[in-house]
Amino acid sequence: ALAQAVLAGASGQLRNMATVGGNLLQRTRCGYFTDVSRPCNKRVPGSGCSAVTGEHHQHAVLGASDHCVAVHPSDMGVALTALDAVVAYETGEGPGEKPITDFYLPVGDTPHRETALPPGALITHLILPPPPAGARSRYRKVRERASYAFAIGSVAARLTVEDGRVAEARLALGAVASRPWRAHAAEAVLTGAPADGATFAAAADAELAAARPLPRNGYKVPLMRNLVVSVLTELAEEATR
Repeated sequence: ALAQAVLAGASGQLRNMATVGGNLLQRTRCGYFTDVSRPCNKRVPGSGCSAVTGEHHQHAVLGASDHCVAVHPSDMGVALTALDAVVAYETGEGPGEKPITDFYLPVGDTPHRETALPPGALITHLILPPPPAGARSRYRKVRERASYAFAIGSVAARLTVEDGRVAEARLALGAVASRPWRAHAAEAVLTGAPADGATFAAAADAELAAARPLPRNGYKVPLMRNLVVSVLTELAEEATR
């Protein structure tokens, strides 16, 4: 999943110049963030969010607020979230670590505060726990053109199947929230259940029940449902070969 996510990001030239820390600390792809003529709470806290009533077809359907509906642009971050990565950093007072699920802050009413990285800290490395024996993982990205484009939806999944049932599941969604979205509700449905299409659909529905799409990005809900079911089905089929 991680290798697939890296290859899905940007272009070869950008990947060769990029850093892992820089990828995780990308801010937003929202056009209003870079348009200084329009209000943006990420750029100027308290000024308003132009995307709520403006162009938002690529924006968030989960975990957003009236203060910001931008999505996090990282592909790698989605895979790392599904793989339980830990972000290690160095500060003037010494080293520290944050699980990636705690590294990104909820958008709430402070969208300009995006991570729990202490002021002046430098990301030094990531820690990836070993996966369970027999686990399989995958990253799939949907975009508006075949290459060099941000996701409009993505899924990173890791699945372990034993005797036809899901022994362990990790699932993260991309391009749907202000941070890589760990799908805890879906994982709860998956764990211990039959590894079949009905379970996978129920897991996707459980996670997406909290979706609150805007007028022009409602397509993301069925897109993500289909994407989750497809990726999990492929992983389950691989596990039984």
